Amino acid sequence: MSTRKTFTIGTRKSQLALVQTNEVQKALQRAYPNIEFSILGITTTGDQILNKPLYQIGEKSLFTKELEVALENKTVDLVVHSLKDLPTTLPKGMTVGAMLKREDPNDALIIKGDLAAKSLEELPKGSIIGTSSVRRSSQLKHAFPDLIFQNIRGNLDTRLAKLDNPDGQYSAIILAVAGLVRLGLNHRISQILPSNIMLHAVGQGAIAVECRDDDKDTIELLSVLEDKDTRLRCTAERSLLRDLEGGCSVPIGVNTNFIEEKEGKRMLRLESLVAQLDGSKIIRAEVTKYVDGIDEANELGKEVSKILIERGAISIIEELKH
Repeated sequence: MSTRKTFTIGTRKSQLALVQTNEVQKALQRAYPNIEFSILGITTTGDQILNKPLYQIGEKSLFTKELEVALENKTVDLVVHSLKDLPTTLPKGMTVGAMLKREDPNDALIIKGDLAAKSLEELPKGSIIGTSSVRRSSQLKHAFPDLIFQNIRGNLDTRLAKLDNPDGQYSAIILAVAGLVRLGLNHRISQILPSNIMLHAVGQGAIAVECRDDDKDTIELLSVLEDKDTRLRCTAERSLLRDLEGGCSVPIGVNTNFIEEKEGKRMLRLESLVAQLDGSKIIRAEVTKYVDGIDEANELGKEVSKILIERGAISIIEELKH
């Protein structure tokens, strides 16, 4: 083990990012009580541009670039990301040293407190739903054409404040279950959206720790955080997204689950969709196969992406570039 006594952890300055980073710091501190782990907050491009939908900004590394610059110049030794924000192709010299056990990856509906409705189905026709994600809005437009979906940006507290404003326009907003759980806001969840209504984002609910690929000390250090099932599920999801050349701002949804062992082998099921922005068309694909290693997980993602491409997914993705 390394003789180094201090490591610096980089993170975004948002409340959720800091909560997630504190989780990583505490886990490392328990494993290595004689090492000091300090935290450095860094502002990213995505934190600064709040007046545009994500897909209109056109930058894939909105929430990671500044963190990776700090990693490259050795200002920090490791950085903590929400995996869904991390581009599928990392800069040269970088690697994901660990993926922590995944929280619930699904999306949640939070309804304004003075409304009687408890689900999307119960919301009155014409209700305005806030979401910054075209993945969410496109799927929900398909399932609920009588509801109105409008962009809402800002950190989680900001979005909840906009919803709670008595004079505000939103009847409900959509947020990730994982973020609400990590901030102790489970009680705000009105409905967890099932996969038949909404497929979640690639990597959603998982925390990734990135480091330099030649920093053997840090890579060894991070091994205590690794969760194999999360790594395999998210590797399959990210392989699919990489093949489709999509970022976090593209309407691509996924769902992965390990299912019962078959002849002593666990099977991983990956379902995915690509949706048009207006929800008028959704292309779906699903494959189940034996996965016990990174190569098999990557292959599963490629198989599903190939089916989606054959069914016309690329033309939908290209629409966002115009």
